[in-house]
Amino acid sequence: MSDSKNPRPTDNAVFGSSILGGAHEPTYGGVLSFMRRRYSRDLTGVDAAVWGIPFDASVSNRPGARFGPQGVRRASAIFDGDPQYPFQADPFKVLSVVDYGDCSFDYGKNADIPGHIERQAREILDQGVHLFSIGGDHFVTYPLLKAHVARHGPLALVQFDAHQDTWDDQGDRIDHGTFTGRAVREGLIDPEKSIQIGIRTHAPETCGLEILYGEEVEQLGVNGVVELIKDRVGDSKAYMTFDIDCLDPAFAPGTGTPVAGGLSSREALMILRRLGDIDFVGGDVVEVSPAYDHADITSIAGATIAQHYFGLLAERRLAGQGED
Repeated sequence: MSDSKNPRPTDNAVFGSSILGGAHEPTYGGVLSFMRRRYSRDLTGVDAAVWGIPFDASVSNRPGARFGPQGVRRASAIFDGDPQYPFQADPFKVLSVVDYGDCSFDYGKNADIPGHIERQAREILDQGVHLFSIGGDHFVTYPLLKAHVARHGPLALVQFDAHQDTWDDQGDRIDHGTFTGRAVREGLIDPEKSIQIGIRTHAPETCGLEILYGEEVEQLGVNGVVELIKDRVGDSKAYMTFDIDCLDPAFAPGTGTPVAGGLSSREALMILRRLGDIDFVGGDVVEVSPAYDHADITSIAGATIAQHYFGLLAERRLAGQGED
């Protein structure tokens, strides 16, 4: 315990004595990692890693998502040391998580970057570590999917987004609006098990995915949307990607391609909170662009989505322990 003579230590991200458990330091100070997790490339005994991908060279509108990992990490400090709402627990008591830092690449050689992302992601996954990534623009999900599929086989995709991202690119573009279509054509995801939530634009094709448009989310309500997602995915292994522009610009102004009429932060988090039955093997949050943000609204939303994801993982771990 801390007192006036022996305050709690700071900079858990660097000096923490354990990769388990929450930290207790001022939210406004210290070295910023995701939720104060220890920075480490040593994955011994680690259940999951948070990894930043500061890449935004494939955007079609406003750049700036390269600063997304920094923004989400900064906003996540507010969760430090508290029981996590709405899980009423600290996920890091049962789940060992490290911040693995950021992906390495030469920004001047864009054609090489997808390969770097995939290779480095596979290095993490090959050690049996669950990977959650922070983008970056939405193109990064394509090499991430390739890395996850190499380990798990074809996956169901649960995509929160304003855009379908199914534009055809003949496999030779680095474009944040094409990854879903390419993933279907390459057999990375099973479209019959995949679903997109919050779509508010039209693309030339659906590629066989089920689409829940923004208005339908409102009409169905949270419970209706959750049931549709669960029915679609079933017991398949799944990957979750959350493009922050799924949220209405009122709740996520800091993004590159905002579209009016989206989900509220509360709606999205309530849906995500109820997806604990889905066997997620990986996930990401992308398109947070802090330069267009106000008062960290978008970064806070991105950090909270990631926090909910780890809450779900911790609950699955506890449920698995209870079955033993």
